[in-house]
Amino acid sequence: MRVDFYQLSRDPVDLTVAKLARKALQAGERLVVVSSDSSQREAVSRALWEQGGSAFLAHGDAGEPHEARQPILLSDSCVAPNEARMAIIADGAWREEASGFARVMLLFDPQGRDAAAQLWRRFAADEAVDNRIFKQDANGSWREGA
Repeated sequence: MRVDFYQLSRDPVDLTVAKLARKALQAGERLVVVSSDSSQREAVSRALWEQGGSAFLAHGDAGEPHEARQPILLSDSCVAPNEARMAIIADGAWREEASGFARVMLLFDPQGRDAAAQLWRRFAADEAVDNRIFKQDANGSWREGA
């Protein structure tokens, strides 16, 4: 399993999710975006739709009709009825169920830094986990770093 840690510093969660989701879809992947906060899921949904014109990112909510057909599924849990192999944890709260995905992107803000650091140390000691950290530069691009 690969876990990518994304330290939010410039862009808000909803915009970051939209950027990462676009890249996942371009790679031919399906995705589950996880947050226990319904207002955060609504903000992510708006960001996915507001990508502009034909470039919007099609998505739906878990539990709704046709959830299995959605390329991006917004959910409060790490369940993938759309058969996604990738997940974005938008609320920064790791869930053990996420280990069922091939790749997980964990977004965290400065308030979640200590919890993310603790999780990083745990995964660094686990040979089954490939963990990486990404930071945003002043131009908004994400760079892998220490």
